[in-house]
Amino acid sequence: MKSQSAAVVFSLCALVLAACGKGKEQAAPAAAPSAAPAPAAAPASKDLNVYNYSDYIAEDVIPGFEQKTGVKVTYDVYDSDEVVEAKLLAGSTGYDIVVPTLNFFGRQIQAGVFLQLDKSKIPNLANLNPEWMQRIAQQDPGNKFGVPYMSGTTGIGYNIDKVKKAFGTTDVVNSWDLVFKPENIAKLKSCGVTLLDTPSDLIPIALHYLGENPNSTDPAVIDKAAVLLKSIRPYIQNFHSSQLVGALANGNTCLVVAWSGDVIQARDRAEEAKNGVHIGYSIPKEGAPQWFDMLAIPKDAKNIDNAYAFINHLLDPKVAASNTNYIHYANPVPSSVPLVSEEIRNDPTIYPPAEVAAKLFSYSVVPPEVDRQYTRIWTELKTGK
Repeated sequence: MKSQSAAVVFSLCALVLAACGKGKEQAAPAAAPSAAPAPAAAPASKDLNVYNYSDYIAEDVIPGFEQKTGVKVTYDVYDSDEVVEAKLLAGSTGYDIVVPTLNFFGRQIQAGVFLQLDKSKIPNLANLNPEWMQRIAQQDPGNKFGVPYMSGTTGIGYNIDKVKKAFGTTDVVNSWDLVFKPENIAKLKSCGVTLLDTPSDLIPIALHYLGENPNSTDPAVIDKAAVLLKSIRPYIQNFHSSQLVGALANGNTCLVVAWSGDVIQARDRAEEAKNGVHIGYSIPKEGAPQWFDMLAIPKDAKNIDNAYAFINHLLDPKVAASNTNYIHYANPVPSSVPLVSEEIRNDPTIYPPAEVAAKLFSYSVVPPEVDRQYTRIWTELKTGK
């Protein structure tokens, strides 16, 4: 999940959320190195294999790393946490760095698939936002296995003109009613509706909308989300987690439930193309998910020193700012904020104000039996059964 911020001091850090572990005791943030370590010696191998979401890194970041280190980066992409988790649990991934979302990351730690970090090899850990690290420590105690990459929200992306045509106003985008009331979503069927192809996002959102605990493990409660999602199935054109950026930017879909940065990327692509498509993003008034994506090293990684070097590179303030400027997600390095463009720093969809942030919620680790129920619900939803 990409996406999943700061207004110089990160307004998200002021949240009082049931974050990721729902009430678990917070562990202490990762300790910063006592002194700035000397730069690491040049790695012996010259390869690095990275597995990350599509459209989720600035164009200059990998070339800059390759030029600085002489390491050749192979960068493969996926579009859902379920895909990367399947590879991790199967073993022999072939990757040196993967980027799971925090709730998946938490249960993958329990499965023992990651290398415990040697923090002495990542001196830029000193740059990390301590508030983020405290929240992440709820699922990674002591911050032993992962480093935050980006944070964002999951909300509503929409074609401004087509929503206005259908409803006479865009006020409707401020509520999940637009998505979950059949009489509303039906008005946008003809111009295209796309949902993220990931039950781990949509089922908790549906539960939250129904007034239930989004992280419920009660099968009967979860089935309420299934009923709600099936009620809007006739109006959904597509389920996809990467193609929706281009579809929204090109005007081929007019309503999406998507990760914040993807919608903002679609908006910018449309503006650059001057194609007359105008895109907006909304964090609905009822609240929405806020998530963290994590950098982690699988136990079977072959190029471990290069993985450390790349993670350290990503935590450099200039590199972190370049990523945020390009992909429009909040990064975990507060000292990068002055280097982020003013337009992005002041964008409330990237750095939500306190009153919006207070209504955000986070995901918990899903136990196996709930994961199986999610998968069954999603299969039935997509196939229309």
